[in-house]
Amino acid sequence: MHAYEPITSEQDNIMAHLDCFADGFVGTEQGPGFTKFECYFEADSLMDAMKQALARMEQVPGVLISGIELSPRSFEHNGMDAASVLPPPTWD
Repeated sequence: MHAYEPITSEQDNIMAHLDCFADGFVGTEQGPGFTKFECYFEADSLMDAMKQALARMEQVPGVLISGIELSPRSFEHNGMDAASVLPPPTWD
């Protein structure tokens, strides 16, 4: 999941202290000007997995998700033949 804007240190601290992030199913990747979350959920469908991930993000005030992207590992892990994911939008 791509965050609309980089998370703040306060939001990062909130995530570090919430039980729903303690299981390792959501990890944070940050760089200059971006934050994205790597998510790993067992689910019956992609929609169910996205709902689980987004429900956790609702626990962190002010974090907005601008897009969801499946990595090549996700396609391989889930037995999908071809990637059909658009890159996240750029915000000018």
